[in-house]
Amino acid sequence: MTEADLTRWRQRVEAALARALPDPALPPQRLHAAMRHGVLNGGKRMRPLLVYATGTALGVEEAALDAAATAVELVHCYSLIHDDLPAMDDDALRRGQPTVHVAFDDATAILAGDALQALAFEVLAHAPQPAATRLTMLQTLAHAAGPAGMCGGQALDIDATGRRIELAELERLHACKTGALLHCAIRLGALAGDATPAQHAALDTFAAALGLAFQIRDDLLDIEGDAATLGKTAGKDAAQDKATFPALLGLDASRARLSELAVTMQQALAALDADTRALTALARQAIERQH
Repeated sequence: MTEADLTRWRQRVEAALARALPDPALPPQRLHAAMRHGVLNGGKRMRPLLVYATGTALGVEEAALDAAATAVELVHCYSLIHDDLPAMDDDALRRGQPTVHVAFDDATAILAGDALQALAFEVLAHAPQPAATRLTMLQTLAHAAGPAGMCGGQALDIDATGRRIELAELERLHACKTGALLHCAIRLGALAGDATPAQHAALDTFAAALGLAFQIRDDLLDIEGDAATLGKTAGKDAAQDKATFPALLGLDASRARLSELAVTMQQALAALDADTRALTALARQAIERQH
């Protein structure tokens, strides 16, 4: 796998997302426009890339992964729209452009997020896998998005704001808020590829480490980055007194933890018995990214 593969997968999911989203010329036009604004605005597309990287490593054709890649990104985009709302993180900038509630209004942003979440499950329900596999994929995405995953993690994040928490609590928070959907992307690719129990175990270890690494890097970038590079407001975590790894551990210890997680990911992929070049590249991106 090369950078050309990652570029091709980004192009695949961009096209699939555009096909899945409703026509902005059809009513309700404002809602449809808001949905497209919240999705077709760039972004790293890390989650769909993980679906493709995992599935193709296990021998799945790219076309058979489009539905899962699209569904997990729609859930991610819905979560960003809701996270940016005044009642949550109250952010005006996302991926270098006005957030949905700023470009439209709060009510439209809420509806756009709700609609994207529903659309994600509709898309995944039409995945080309056998019915039993599709059902497991739907359960996997629902679990990752719900109270035991992303939504639960956001609730824990709100509860932790303004108070000092222990490292185990912080890691649990982010394993839900950030890690659950990244883990889900890898699990969807593994399910499509009919992974063995041993392969599932190795990928689960990889995914858990990746989720934490992604969040630690995000926390570091909030301190070290700038809005022009990040495409979102820098310094927001400290301003809102958020629970972060640098706030709890300090910068040096956070970087050291990132290095430890990189080793864990390498070891997990070595045990996978598959072509892991794309997953290795994505792990490196998660750790070294500048936005």
